[in-house]
Amino acid sequence: MKPFEKRNAFFDQLCNNPDLMWLGQNTNHFDPPPEVRQAVIEAMDSGIYHAYAPPLGFERLRELIRNDLGLPDASVMVTDGGVQGLYGVCSRFCEPGSEFLTTDPSWAWPMAFAKRAGATVVQIPIYDPSVGYKLTIEQLLRHVTPRTKMIYLVDPNNPLGTCHTEEEIKAFTDVARDIGAYFIHDATYFQFADSFTPAYRFYPEKTLMMYSFSKWLGLAGMRLGAVVGAADNIELLADAPPNNLGSNVLSQKAAIAGLEAKSRWFPVIKQRLRRNQQVVFEAVSKIPGLHVPVYPSQANFLVVETLGAGIRPEALVAALQENGIMIRQGSYHTKTFGDRFVKISLTVPEAWADELCRALPAAVEAASRIENPPSLF
Repeated sequence: MKPFEKRNAFFDQLCNNPDLMWLGQNTNHFDPPPEVRQAVIEAMDSGIYHAYAPPLGFERLRELIRNDLGLPDASVMVTDGGVQGLYGVCSRFCEPGSEFLTTDPSWAWPMAFAKRAGATVVQIPIYDPSVGYKLTIEQLLRHVTPRTKMIYLVDPNNPLGTCHTEEEIKAFTDVARDIGAYFIHDATYFQFADSFTPAYRFYPEKTLMMYSFSKWLGLAGMRLGAVVGAADNIELLADAPPNNLGSNVLSQKAAIAGLEAKSRWFPVIKQRLRRNQQVVFEAVSKIPGLHVPVYPSQANFLVVETLGAGIRPEALVAALQENGIMIRQGSYHTKTFGDRFVKISLTVPEAWADELCRALPAAVEAASRIENPPSLF
């Protein structure tokens, strides 16, 4: 069986397990606002889905995305998930012989897209307490070259959960402007941060913001995201997009309803997330050898180091799967540091987080006896 067939079969098995506790994909498993469900039902009943959506998205949705980011003058291109937006950006702006600069760890797929476009990927290591587990301006200055075409920053960072200050973001964009590079600010998790600064504010001419509905609103399976930037750059993306007939109508109507209800609904979600982060942090702190390097996380997950407990991340993932709990191994994000940690997603029902805490001590013990964990993806 080909590797991608194995990967698909692995996730198909997970998706068809109705009892699985999903603590591994950063998706939001809290119930959405009731307006979201009603919007989908009304869209189905009205038959609006028989027609293609506007190619850049419904105007009301584009307006709400701009407002959510605090960028009223930016242009928005709605995409079939944030991943499609990143694919379009990397394919359009990366060039053979150029350099795509990002952090290590980061999110893996944009690096694959950049390589496919002919760029060389350069990663700056940030899994280090001496730099606060995030990129510093000194590191960036040491790594940029005349060939740097794109700087890609996931902020808050996936998987570490660190978030940059306004001063740091401005300094990064100043560097990008000096060398003429595009600055891709992946803001997939910004709604979970206590404070967030869009890079577009300082460098609108070549900053592209990546936006997702999978995490904060929980529409992962409905596949909806956006690219936000200057109109000239959105025009370049719009001349040959992967989907020129508009994104899913039902998903867009759900997203509109979610954004309109966000100010009332989302603060409660964030409180529940912080509660889950706290109970998991406390449970981890009681187990010798486990350690949470970044707390509180500014995203909807926690990284838990396993090195001190003498167990492999993959072994702990496998042990928890025996309890019907999915978490993610660090190697999904980074080959360099992946043997150090697992990642636990926590926008989930409190009962799931509590069950993880209950199962964790025995799972750590079981993981110590697993020499050859099964293949994970």
